[in-house]
Amino acid sequence: MTREVDLSSSREGLLRNGAATLSRDSLDSYTSSSELDLDELEPHNGQTSPRPRGGWSPVRRKNNSKRKRQEHKQPPKASRKGGCLRNRACWVVSVILLGGLLVLVAGSRTFVYKKPQPMDGFSPPWYPSPKGGTFLNWTESYLKASTMVSSMSLMGKVNVTTGTGWASDLCVGNTAGAFEAEFPPLCLQDGPLGIRFTDHATAWPAGITVGATWNKDLMYRRGRGLGLEHRLKGVNIMLGPSMGPLGRMPGGGRNWEGFGPDPVLQGIAAAHTIRGIQEEGVIATAKHYIANEQEHLRQASESGLPYAISSNIDDRTLHELYLWPFADSIRAGVGSVMCSYNMVNSSYACSNSKLLNGILKDELGFQGFVQSDWLAQRSGVASALAGLDMSMPGDGLYWSDGQSLWGPRLTEAVLNGSVPIERINDMALRIVAVWYQLGQDNETLHPIPLEGDPRPNFSSWTKDRMGHLHESTDDDAMVVVNNFTDVQGQGENFHGRLAQQVAAEGTILVKNENNILPLSQSGGPELVKDRRRAKYNVGVFGEDAGANPEGPNACVDRGCNNFTLASGWGSGAVEFPFLIPPIEALESTFDLDQVQITRILTNKLPNNWPEVHGSQDLCVVFITSDAGEGFTSWNGITDRIDLHPQKGGDELVMQVATSCANTIVVIHAVGPVIVERWIDLPNIKAVVLANLPGEESGNALTDVLFGRVDASGRLPYTVGKSLADYGPGGKIMVKPNGLAPHQDFKEGLLIDYRHFDTNGITPRYEFGFGLSYTTFTFSDLQLKSLKPKSPLPSPRPNATVLPVTLPTQLPDPETAVFPAGFRKLRKYIYPYLDNSTIKTEPYYPYPKGYNTVQPPSPAGGGEGGNPSLYDEHVSVSVNVTNTGKRKGKQVVQVYVSFPSDVIDASTGKGITFPIRVLRAFEKVEINATETATVNVNLTRRDLSYWSVGRQNWVMPDGNFTIAVGASSRDLPLQGAW
Repeated sequence: MTREVDLSSSREGLLRNGAATLSRDSLDSYTSSSELDLDELEPHNGQTSPRPRGGWSPVRRKNNSKRKRQEHKQPPKASRKGGCLRNRACWVVSVILLGGLLVLVAGSRTFVYKKPQPMDGFSPPWYPSPKGGTFLNWTESYLKASTMVSSMSLMGKVNVTTGTGWASDLCVGNTAGAFEAEFPPLCLQDGPLGIRFTDHATAWPAGITVGATWNKDLMYRRGRGLGLEHRLKGVNIMLGPSMGPLGRMPGGGRNWEGFGPDPVLQGIAAAHTIRGIQEEGVIATAKHYIANEQEHLRQASESGLPYAISSNIDDRTLHELYLWPFADSIRAGVGSVMCSYNMVNSSYACSNSKLLNGILKDELGFQGFVQSDWLAQRSGVASALAGLDMSMPGDGLYWSDGQSLWGPRLTEAVLNGSVPIERINDMALRIVAVWYQLGQDNETLHPIPLEGDPRPNFSSWTKDRMGHLHESTDDDAMVVVNNFTDVQGQGENFHGRLAQQVAAEGTILVKNENNILPLSQSGGPELVKDRRRAKYNVGVFGEDAGANPEGPNACVDRGCNNFTLASGWGSGAVEFPFLIPPIEALESTFDLDQVQITRILTNKLPNNWPEVHGSQDLCVVFITSDAGEGFTSWNGITDRIDLHPQKGGDELVMQVATSCANTIVVIHAVGPVIVERWIDLPNIKAVVLANLPGEESGNALTDVLFGRVDASGRLPYTVGKSLADYGPGGKIMVKPNGLAPHQDFKEGLLIDYRHFDTNGITPRYEFGFGLSYTTFTFSDLQLKSLKPKSPLPSPRPNATVLPVTLPTQLPDPETAVFPAGFRKLRKYIYPYLDNSTIKTEPYYPYPKGYNTVQPPSPAGGGEGGNPSLYDEHVSVSVNVTNTGKRKGKQVVQVYVSFPSDVIDASTGKGITFPIRVLRAFEKVEINATETATVNVNLTRRDLSYWSVGRQNWVMPDGNFTIAVGASSRDLPLQGAW
C-alpha cells in the first residue's frame, strides 16, 4: 500500500464523503495551497529573490548610539592568477569531482522531481471567504467600520492589512494606517506572558502555571492585568493567549505558553483570559491556529527543507480536541486569530480555505480578523482568498526582506482582478470593526498618534531613550522612542501581588510524607533538630535556587536554562523587571536566629560532601527542565526530546537524599518531568512542582512551603513514569520523513490522561491531581435534567444581520503609483506601485472550487458555533466538606463518560470514546469543618461528539456517566444521565 493510499484509507480526513480524493481538486489553490504561488516567486524587476536567512530570528538589537547598517556581502571574486584551472593535476581532480557532483545532483534531482512537494491536501476548497458583521452584537462596530473603510483609498486598505516589515516600526508587528480616513497605525506586540521587548512591565506566570491554578477568577484577573499593561504601553493588539500547541506531545517546546493538554481546561482558561484582556480595550489574539504541536520542522527555513511539517488530523479529532479552545475563544469575543506556521493536512494553515473560511469564519462565526504568525504566510493571492486578513510582519518569504507577498502585490492583485475588491473590503472591515468593538476609537484610553509621532511609548529595538522610528530602514533620524512608562501598578494595585497569587496557586504539591510541609519559620515544629547544635540546619541545593549574577535577562529572549527558571524562552517570554530567586525568599522567611542555612547553589556537590555539609536537618533541592520556541535553542533543545530533569538534576537529588533524611524537591519546569529515578527513595519526603512562576517566583514558592496559602495547585497535565507512557504520538519528530515532513495524528482523541486511561497505564501522578494542607470529602451528588436529550442541535438560525456592502468600483491605477517626490525607506513596505501598468485580465487563476458556493455549516450560526450547542442540559450539584483543621481550596472536577455501543446514523459506523473526558470544574475555598455546595451545568456540546457524516455535533442515545471528584482518577461520586 502506498503512503497516499494508506493515509487516505486510515483517517477520516476533512472531506465529507469518505476518504480523501488524491487529486489537486482538493486543494486550496489551482496548484496547491501548500505550495507557493508561482507568480509571487517571480523576481521583481529582474532581480533574483534573496536567499533564505534562517527563519525567524527575532533578536532585540543591542544598545547602540550609532547604528551600523548591515549589507549582504558578495563572495570574493575568484583569483585570476594561479588558480586551480592553471594546474593540470588540479584540473583533472576537478573534472572527476564535477562528474561525481553531476551524478549526485542528477540522482538527487530525480528524487526531488519525484517528490518535490507535499502530498495533495486533504482539505476541500471552501470559498468565498465569509463576510464579517453578521451578528447583532457586532452591528454597530461594522456600521462604523463601513463608514471609515468607504473613505479609504485602495492603498489605505492595503496598509491596514499589510505589516510594514520586521523592525520597520516600534512594535514587533505594525500596520501603517490609512491617514486619509484618519485610521491610525496599529501596534501588535507579544505576548502571552507580558509585554515583550519593553521595560517596567510585569513578567507574569506562564500559561501552564495559570492552568495549574484551575482558578477562573485568577485567569480573568491576570488577563485584565495583561490588557491594562499593554494598553498603557500603547499596544493595540496583544499576541496572546496561546491555546495551540494544545500539548499533544508532553515535550512540545511551547506547551508552557498555553494552559494544558485538555481542551476544556485550555478553553476555559483562554476564554477568561480573553475577557480580561479585552475589557481593557486591547485586542486579544487566539493563537496558534492550528495543530502547531512541535517546534522541530515547524518552518521550512529553520529546518533547511522546502516545506514545513504537516499535521495530519481527522475531522473528528480536529473538532473535539484542537479546535475546542478556539471555539471557546471566539464565543468570548476574541478580536483576532493567528494562523500557524505548519501545514494541516498538507495545506499551510494560513492558506487553508477549509480551516479559515469554512471552519473559523462560517462554522465558528468568527467576526474578527485572521493574522499570520510571523512569516507563516507562504502565498499571496491564495492566502487572501483562503481567508487571511492581515499579513505579519509584512515581509515576504524570507526574514526581514521587505519583499512583501501583499503590500504592492496586493494592490496590483486587486487592480487586475486576482483578488476581488469585495475580499479586500472585508479584510479591512474586519480589522477596523474590531478596533471599534474594543473601543480603540476612544482617544482618552487609546491616544491616536499623529503621522510620525513615536507611539507606542516604547521601542522593541533599543533600551535607550533615543532611537530610530524605523529601525531596519535607512532612516537615521534619532527621536525619543522610550518613555520608560511604568505600567506595573502601585501600592495595593501593584501587579506583582496578583502575579504572586497566581504563581502560588499554580504550585502543585504531589508528595508530602509525614506532613513535612508546611514548614515553620523555625524549621520545625515536627522535625527534630540535632540537639548538639544551637540552630536548625537547612541546606539549599541547586542552581535553580539562585539568581543569575549577570541578571535575569542575561540570555536573549530567556533562551537558556541558567539559574532559577521562571519562564520558557521565545517570543512568549518577556524582560524581567526583577526576579525573586527562591534562596532570597527562603532566607527572608526562615528565622535566622533559629535556622542556619547552607547554600550550595550549583548542580554539582563539592568533593567534601557529605562530610562537611551532610548533617542537615532539612534539605531543599531545586531542579529544572526548560524548552522554548524553535528560532533558537539551548544545548540543542527546543522541544524536549526527553522529559528528564536537565543539568544533572536527577543526580543532584539522589546525592542529597542519600545523606539527608528530610529532603524536599522543588521542580521548575515547562511541563511534566520524569521523577522515577528518585521519587521512591525513603528520604524524599516532599515534591513540589512550581512550574514557571514569573517574577515573584521565590515569594510565591515560600507562600506555599510555609503554608501562608494552601497548597491548591492541581496538575494541568499527566506526569508519566516514562516518555513511552504517553504513546507514539507523544514523541517529537526530530528528523524529517521526507522533503515535506508529515505527522499523522493516529492517536486521535487519546492524548495525555485519555491515552493513559484507555491503555490502562498507571501514571506517576494523574491529570488534575494535587495535595492540600487540609482534607476534603465529596458527597450528595445530584443530577438534574434541564433539557431533554435530542440527537441534533436546533437548526442553524437564519442570519438576522446582513453584512455591510461597500462600493466595488476599482480605482484608477494612476492613484496607486508612488506620489511624486515620495521618499521610500529601504525595506519599508508600502502599498504603492512603481508604475500604473496593470494587466487588464486576472493573471492568477482562481482555485478550482472557488465559484462553487459552499452551504453554511449546520454547526454554525453563532460565535463559537450553533447557539444551541451551549444550551445547558444537565445540572450537577455536589457537596464538598473540608474535614481538616485549616481553610483550604479544592478543585471540583466533573468528567463525562459517553454511552457505549454508539452507532453513527449517518455513516453506520461505531463511534468510540475516551474512557472519560473533563467537562467542567470549579475551585472553591472552604473553612475547616464547613461544607460548600458546588453547582456546574453541562451543555449540549459537552455531551456530543462530532459526526463526520453529518458535519454536526450529535448527542448519542444511551446513558452518560457523570463522575465528580478531585482528579481524573479520584472520582468517588458517579451518576447516570
